[in-house]
Amino acid sequence: MSAVSSRIRIGSAPDSWGVWFPDDPRQVPWRRFLDEVADAGYAWIELGPYGYLPTDPARLVDETASRGLAVSAGTVFTGLHRGPAVWDETWEHVARVAELTRAMGADHLVVIPAFWRDDKTGEVLEDPVLTPEQWRDLTVQTERLGRGLRDAYGLRAVLHPHADTHVDTEENVARLLDATDPDLVSLCLDTGHYAYCGGDSVKLIETYGERIGYLHLKQVDPAVLAQVRAERLPFGPAVARGVMCEPPTGVPALEPVLAAASALDVDLFAIVEQDMYPCEPDRPLPVARRTRHYLRGCGV
Repeated sequence: MSAVSSRIRIGSAPDSWGVWFPDDPRQVPWRRFLDEVADAGYAWIELGPYGYLPTDPARLVDETASRGLAVSAGTVFTGLHRGPAVWDETWEHVARVAELTRAMGADHLVVIPAFWRDDKTGEVLEDPVLTPEQWRDLTVQTERLGRGLRDAYGLRAVLHPHADTHVDTEENVARLLDATDPDLVSLCLDTGHYAYCGGDSVKLIETYGERIGYLHLKQVDPAVLAQVRAERLPFGPAVARGVMCEPPTGVPALEPVLAAASALDVDLFAIVEQDMYPCEPDRPLPVARRTRHYLRGCGV
């Protein structure tokens, strides 16, 4: 495995330090995140929520380069199933993130669909099941976004299936992929979110290998997930309860996922994202060090 997995580049993200928002008093300061992610042995990071790290490219280049870090991707949240009416507002936000992502030398933008219920309160914001018209809007507008990112910024759009969004289960992920142009839309497979929603990451890689453009590595605690499902908890409270756990204590097993990804024989980022918002500030670094050690044992 190690010979081909040299094409898999391991990184981490602000998410693994409990960062979900641009500014939140319960999150570690951005300088501490940069110091600790480098200390833990990672060379690649994501931008996280726009505004958490400095948005001035020259300053961010200095801050990352001085720690031996480089940026793999930015992230945006979108509500493209709402149709052309939201395009201008969406593109205005996406363009800001894309500009910084490109300036940092990254090639990918992680695109996360809008939540159908509030991540903190659990309030249902819209129907969790899209209508056929909304599915059409989602696929058409996602292709439009992919084309815009490619043409304007040279970035590859990688859509991230996510809990409590409309692109979550095996069925919905397949529907999205089958309805979109592979040249415009690739997948960011998050192993934790996909397991959370009942999916099999190895099967997805083997079935839609040509669509896998990026990986997020995380695991789910099956016992906590059973509680989450029984109580119908929103994703935010589920994370606070510990549904996303430190590898290798959860599912899916990451060795077969990495083996399947390696068999694709393409260059891939595999970014560790252990959701733990909110968390004590001293918790992330030891977890990040142990996870990096574990992944070296997996051959990456």
